[in-house]
Formats: sequence, structure tokens, C-alpha cells
Amino acid sequence: MQQETIIEAFYRREKAHPDKPFLKQPFGERWETYSWGEAGLMARKMANYLIQQNLPKGSKIGLVSKNCREWIIADLAIMMAGHVSVPFFATLTGEQINEVLRLGDVALLFAGKMEVWEDMGTGVPDDMPIIRFPHYAGNSKIERGKAWEEILEETEPFTDSPVPAHDDLWTIIFTSGTTGTPKGVMHTYGTLSNVAQQLDTTNPLNLDRNGNNQFFSFLPLNHIAERGVIELMCITHGGCIAFTESIERFAANLKDIRPTLFFAVPRIWTKLRSGILAKMPEEKLNRLLKIPLISTLVKRKIRSGLGLDRSRRNITGAAAIPEETKAFFNRIGITLSEAYGMTENCATSHMLFPGQNKPGSVGKTQPGTECRIDPDTNEILTRADYTMTGYYKSPDKTAETIRDGWLHTGDQGYIDDEGFLYITGRVKDTFKSAKAKFIVPKEIEQKFEGNTDVEQMCLLGLGMPQPVLMVSLSEAAAARTQDAVTTRLAEQAERVNEGLASYKKVAAVVVAKEPFSIENGLLTPTLKIKMHERYKDQLLGWIEDSEMVCWES
Repeated sequence: MQQETIIEAFYRREKAHPDKPFLKQPFGERWETYSWGEAGLMARKMANYLIQQNLPKGSKIGLVSKNCREWIIADLAIMMAGHVSVPFFATLTGEQINEVLRLGDVALLFAGKMEVWEDMGTGVPDDMPIIRFPHYAGNSKIERGKAWEEILEETEPFTDSPVPAHDDLWTIIFTSGTTGTPKGVMHTYGTLSNVAQQLDTTNPLNLDRNGNNQFFSFLPLNHIAERGVIELMCITHGGCIAFTESIERFAANLKDIRPTLFFAVPRIWTKLRSGILAKMPEEKLNRLLKIPLISTLVKRKIRSGLGLDRSRRNITGAAAIPEETKAFFNRIGITLSEAYGMTENCATSHMLFPGQNKPGSVGKTQPGTECRIDPDTNEILTRADYTMTGYYKSPDKTAETIRDGWLHTGDQGYIDDEGFLYITGRVKDTFKSAKAKFIVPKEIEQKFEGNTDVEQMCLLGLGMPQPVLMVSLSEAAAARTQDAVTTRLAEQAERVNEGLASYKKVAAVVVAKEPFSIENGLLTPTLKIKMHERYKDQLLGWIEDSEMVCWES
């Protein structure tokens, strides 16, 4: 029997329990809830409006907004109307969105909750039809296009429940990348159904099949991982999706919702750890955790304080997480499952579960996935029936990435005797120094993990005589003096260098003057670090400086 598509799963739940909560949106201390039936009615009105625009079937519909209830409803409407969603990061500049609107052949754009419309809007063509979400306080006011509320008031609901074919195109997701032109990853309804079937069969997310699931959505929904883990799993398995109002309200929203599944990137886990240690120094925490009864009470209080006391599965992914961070959360009773995947394979590939004592590994292949290592380049290759169909209008790039059915991930690694995968770096991140020696950044960066003063790091050194480590400081470092931070970094660098070949020795550790962020261009929207271009002209000066630790002026 063929697996149902995501929109069929929605129709099923819309009919089976129309009054159950589906979407929760916060407004300060107040939460508004839409039921499955209410969300379905809105999606059907929006779908009917899209149909009335007389766009050809399968037209590309853009969607740019931070996560909110309208995002999900718009996505459902696009599916019902027989079109293809093309979602974008809500942080794009005018120039960036102009490029992806053009590359994606976008015919109409949903624009919503964001803070950068003043710039972004300059890149949206004047003749582009726009549907604007309701305004959220603290975000940009969008004046162009048709108001969401007007459409819901004026339009009758679409009464049909059309079902797409499995090979119909579902979405095009543009990868952010650290260099080059964005590539539009194409996934079909069948691709997504295969993911849903695999996750239902093995249930690695520990979901309740009776629908008792509370999801918390804050990572960008236009990224395949959030869309698969949150939107897809809620619609197929049942439950409710709650959103965060803002960065400032994140902690309060999380505590209010107390999700049963929590998925975050390493940077979030690092920040959560820093927040805990800001309230209780690690030395004191470790002492309390050694006292049996007190340990139980402390762990319970921390989990409750974070809002993770009900979470049945806590996942980290999208980038490597320091083993020390995983160990820290394990000590307080929050065990992390590490997931590995990419946009091109629907973020479904490998997973390391609690209790699998394999430091540095991202786990074994999930059922339905094959994995092998290229013997010449050590590149990780995967093959599965949820691999993309290709890059939109880019057959050459598709042919470079998928060869003989194998997806070339761009990551390097190895598989141990028990079948656990270890990632050692990126093919493109490996750089050659001035000494014509190849250096794999991750190999050296991992040796600096565990320093609570450091939140982010990136090894640079293309064409340089020695590598340089750029770091940004954690909240814990803010409570210490500059001299104390400098001393700890210098001592750690000395210890690390003792075990490295001469050409790998770190010439300097540079403390960045600001955190690595999307806004300052040091992170991609998917939180990958990109900074070679920013610092390439300063590297030699830091290398030649006599100080091991330098502070960016």
C-alpha cells in the first residue's frame, strides 16, 4: 500500500478531530490556539484565493517569514491549490531574495513575520503579487500586496481535497551555502512520504502514535530539518505546534510549552548550558550532582526551569556538537540524540541515540539509508529513496552531486567496525597552507572543545604559514576578566600544539569582537560559519604577532 502524502494526512486529521489544538501562537503572556478544523478552514480559503489567481498548476509560490501559524497554513494552502512551495530565510537582503525569486521562478509571494522587510522588499519586483501575513509587534510593517485577513474575510473555502501524485514536486528549498549561487533542492511528495514511513517504522523521535505530542518550532521552517521534524511529524503523528514569539521570549515560551520533543542546533544547546552556568557555577553544580538525593532534585529543577521536563527526545543536529556539551546535558538528565543529514537527503541519514557510547559519532544509518566512504577522498556518500530528485534547472550540478544513485554529501568521514559514522570535516573546508600541507579544520577545532569561555570557533589559514583559530566568547566568559580568559586560552593552545604536527600548530587564537551571527555575515542562515573572506587580510598580522591570544580591535 502506498504511503499517504502529507496533505492526505492533514485531511485525515482535519476530519477526525477538528476541535483538537493544532497551532499555538504567543503574544506576550497570552497564547492563541487554532484547532485542526480552524486551520483547515483558513487553508481552504487561502487555497481558493490562490486558485482564483489562475496560475498554471505547479506554479512556484514563495514563502518568506519567521515561524508562525500563518506559515503552516500558507504551506497547506499551496499544497491544496496544486502548487509548489519555495520557502526562504526571513533574514535575506533585498539582493539575496531577488536572486532566489528569479532562480525559483516564483509567481507569487507570501511575506510575513520578519525584521528586515525594509531591505528585503527592495529586491521583490514591483509586479510580484504578495500576500502579507498579519502584522506581529516588533517586526517590519509590510504595506504591499493583499492582506491575509482580507482574503479570509472575502473568500469562500475550497471544498475539494485533491491528492497529489507521489512524483509531483512538493517543494524547492534553496541551500544557503557558504559560497556560490544558491541551489534549489527539489523534493517530491513521494520523497516526503518515504521519510514519514521510515520515521514511523522505527520511531527514532520517540513520538506518541496517539497524537499526544507537543512540538516547539523556532528553527527556520524553510529548512528541511525543521519542516520534517516539526511540520511533517505533527501532521502525520498528531499533536500541536507552538511557536516562539522572539529571541527575547524564547526561554519563557519554551518553559510555557514544555514540549515532548525538542530539536535544536548546537549553538542553542551551548547557550542553554551558558544560561545554566550563569546561575550556578559548574564547580558547585558538579558538587551537588555527586550527592544522591540532592542530585535528583537539582536535575529536576534544571529540566523544569528550561521547560524540558516532559521531553521524550532531545535532538541536536545541523552541525557538530562538542562532546563536552553533550556530556554536560547528560549529567543533568537531558540526554541528546545527535542527528546527521542534509537538505539533499531530507535531513534523514544517521542518528546516535542515548546509551550509544560512541563519542564523536553521528550514529548508524537509519533504515532505508545506505552509506559508504569514497576511498579516494574520504567523502561520505549516501543512497536512499528520500534523496532529492535534483537541483532545480541545474542538471550539471545535479550530475556532480548524484552519481550512480549515490549522493555526494561534501562531508568527509569514516565508518568504524560496528557501523558508526564519524565526520572528520568538509571536503571544501580542508585548506592548503603556505607550506603546501592540507589541514582539516575540524580535527584541530575539536581539541579546543570543553573551554566554557568559548561559544563558537573556526580555524582559518588558507595560504598562510600557520593556521589561526577565531573564537567568540560565551556568556560565562563575560563574568571573567579579559586576563583570565586570555590565560586560559593561551594555556589550552599550548597543550593542543604539543600534540600537533608542526604545520598544524595554531599560531594565534583570536577573540572576535562580536559573536558570529547571520546579521554580521559570519554565519549562513543555517548557522554554518563563513569568515575566510572577512579575515583573510588580517591573518598574517596575527600569525606574526608575538602574542598567542589576540583580541580583535
